[in-house]
Parts: sequence; structure tokens; C-alpha cells
Amino acid sequence: MTSVYAFSAVAIDGETIDFSDYQGKVLLIVNVASECGFTPQYKGLQTLFETYRDQGLLVLGFPCNQFGRQEPGEPAQIAGFCTQQYGVTFPLFEKIDVNGPGAHPLYTWLKTRKSGVLGSQSIKWNFTKFLLGRDGEVLQRYGSTTKPEAMRRDIEKALEHS
Repeated sequence: MTSVYAFSAVAIDGETIDFSDYQGKVLLIVNVASECGFTPQYKGLQTLFETYRDQGLLVLGFPCNQFGRQEPGEPAQIAGFCTQQYGVTFPLFEKIDVNGPGAHPLYTWLKTRKSGVLGSQSIKWNFTKFLLGRDGEVLQRYGSTTKPEAMRRDIEKALEHS
């Protein structure tokens, strides 16, 4: 696979989304969880989405239960929690694995494009973030501790490049 546009994923409502629909957008792809110490980052992610969506930013949330079993819910529970607690309106997808033999192909690809700390490819925890440019290529990878507001400059730079 040569770009993110070759992938698809199942939205939290069960609809299959073809990522070719996102061509020309700047994407922020995040593995999320409802019961994590980093869960309050949903608020910052939603703020980024609201601030920059008209310029072409899409935040894509991928619930994952691989880290401390912090995303135990079913799709409707996850969607309800995100909406009620954090006002999330950006696209959410069905729960996936991001590491191991069952990892979603999108995450396998993302990890080969941008390694983590000390060259590690595996996702270390919830709320690891990947910023992709309008060309579908990974620009940056951020760890769980990077707050959404700390990514504003990189997002703005990505949005400027058409």
C-alpha cells in the first residue's frame, strides 16, 4: 500500500468507509479509549476538529482495547460516551487492534511509515497520534503524552500545503 487512500475501515455505525473519500484532507488518526488517563484528550481532539475542519482537517478515532482493557464497550456505548462526555463529532470507527497479528492493516501501514521512540514500530499506549498530509503520507507521529493543542503548529503547516 502506497498511501492511506488504499485503506478502508468500518465506522462505529457499521458503515464501511473507503479512505479514498478523504483525498486532499489532512488527517489526524488516533487510537482512543474511554477509560484511559488520556481520555480527556478527546476534548482537545474535538477542539482541533472544530477549529480546522473547514480548512481540511479530519480527526479519525479508532477505539482500541489492547492497552489495559480500557475500551471494553460495544460500538453504541463508545459512541454515546464520546458524544455525551466530550461532544465528539469527528468520525469514530469500530474497535480495532493496533499491534500484533490482528492489527488493522491501516495501523500496520502507519507504523511502517513513522516509527516511535527509539525506532520502535509498535504502538505503546492509547492516544498515539499520526498526522498525515493532504497527499496521504504520514508527516508526524506523536505519543500519548502529546496533548492535541501541542500539535496546532504542525496541523497548520500541513493545512497550508495544498
